[in-house]
Formats: sequence, structure tokens, C-alpha cells
Amino acid sequence: MEYMNHSIVTEFILLGFMEHPELWAILFLAFILIYIVTVSGNLGIIILTTRDAHLHTPMYFFLSNLSLVDIVYSTTIAPRLLMTFVANNNAIPFTECTMQFFFFCMFATVEACLLAVMAYDRFTAICNPLLYFVAMSKKLCLRLVICAYLCGFVNSAIRTSFIFSLSFCSSNVINHFFCDATPILKLSCSSTQVADTVHFIFGIVGILPTLMIILISYTYIIFAILRIRSAQGRHKAFSTCASHFMAVTIFYGTIIFMYLRPNSSVSKDEDKFVSVFYTLVIPMLNPFIYSLRNKDVKNAFLRMTGNISLN
Repeated sequence: MEYMNHSIVTEFILLGFMEHPELWAILFLAFILIYIVTVSGNLGIIILTTRDAHLHTPMYFFLSNLSLVDIVYSTTIAPRLLMTFVANNNAIPFTECTMQFFFFCMFATVEACLLAVMAYDRFTAICNPLLYFVAMSKKLCLRLVICAYLCGFVNSAIRTSFIFSLSFCSSNVINHFFCDATPILKLSCSSTQVADTVHFIFGIVGILPTLMIILISYTYIIFAILRIRSAQGRHKAFSTCASHFMAVTIFYGTIIFMYLRPNSSVSKDEDKFVSVFYTLVIPMLNPFIYSLRNKDVKNAFLRMTGNISLN
């Protein structure tokens, strides 16, 4: 009888930023520019680290995978968001919404895992430099990256299956610009207690262990740098992990700000704009963070452009 008394939701409406039509043109231009810069910047990192032999090291192998994740991560969100500004219909089919959340959740988890792996890589390079290439062998690097993708897949598959197995039979309007868990759970007409618990637990499982690895790695790194006698040596050691530390601070700082705020103090518009930062802006910033102050990347770019000009 319950099934017959409700119309089953087959699609959702992404409200996005439709409540502010005066900002549509500005937001569309801003988001399409961010997406273009994100794809081109991260693709540039992948090309550089693939073509230049000087960048065939564990650190840049992990960086190229991080860039790949940022491209897919951003592509999961940006094209659909841009469509809400140019299409007359903001509807997203139930299946597509499910897949969008799955890939968003998966690659967000993979990014956190890769940042942890990169912290361990910097720990090994600074604290055990003589055995660095032995400890960080190609086989181990490949296994660590595969493990990051597997962790992302499992985490996302479990959270997605619990959330989208709920009944959605009343409102289908998602007050967000993509299919995120919180606004979707609010639309369910069945009990969300189990799904809420699973989503929270696996969200913590996806973030807390990686954050602990990063914190422990940097604790050892700081003590190792402080034991270096020369100022030049300390500066060189610090510069090798400064970019990664900045990327970690922005990524985890945004997530902590997003999910540890009191719900009562959060407006819908504030929530959306913060979500824009960690879904679109951070993937755009990463190539700049890892290249602007990185001499290896700059030199690789100069070598590649020099070769292109010669050809």
C-alpha cells in the first residue's frame, strides 16, 4: 500500500544557483574558466611527468596520479553544473545522480589516500634519503596507487549502495548543484538512520586514517629537518615538501570546515559556495601549487617547450 500511495522518484532536480538569476552569467563564466584551467593544468602535469625522464621518480608518479584524479573529480561535477545555466531543464536522472555521487565520493577518497601516500614518500625521502629509491621501489609505488583506487572504490560503493537504496517518493528537488549525500538523504521518505550512520562512519574511515598518516609523517619530517645543521640544508629539505604541505592544508582544512561546522550556523548559500571550493577550486589550484615553486617542473616545462620549438 505504501508503494501505491507514493509516486516513485525517477529523476531529481538540481536547484544549484537558480535562486540567484542575477549571478548566472558571472557564475557560468567563472565555473567554465575554472574547469578549463583545471583540465589544462592537470593535463599539463601528466604530460610533463610522463615525457620528461628527470621526473620519473616516485614523487612525480604520485603527482601525475593526483592530477588524473583531479581531472576526473572535477569532470564529475563541472559539466553538469554548467548545464544548469544553459539548459531549460535542470533534471538529472536517478541513475546519473547515483553515478555522479559514486564517482565524486570515490575520487575524493582516492585524493585523500594519494595525499597520504605522498606524505609517506616525503617522509622516506627526508628521513631515509640513502635508501629512498630502494624503499620507494616502482613495485611499491604501483601497489600504493592501486590501493588508493581500491580504497576509494570500496568506500564509495558502500556509501552509494546504502544511500540510493532508500525510497525517494516525495520531493525530488536537491537544493545543491550536485548529488551530494546530505541533501539527498533529506529527500528520502524512508528511515535514513542506517544510511546516515554508514555515510558518517565511512566518511570518517576515508579521511581520518589518511590524515593521521600525514600528521605522523610530517612530525617525523619536522624533527628530521630540525636536526639538519646547515640553514641551506634545512631550506632544501623543507622546499621538497612545502607544496605538498600546502595542498594538504587546503584540502583537509576545507573538509574540516565543511563537515565540522554546527549545522544551525550554516546557510544553504554558504554551503554551496564552500562546496564549490573543494569540488572545483582545489583541483584547479593543485597544478599551480606543485609547479610554481617547483624547479624540477619548471625546468621540465622549459625542456619540453624548447623541444617543441626546435621541432
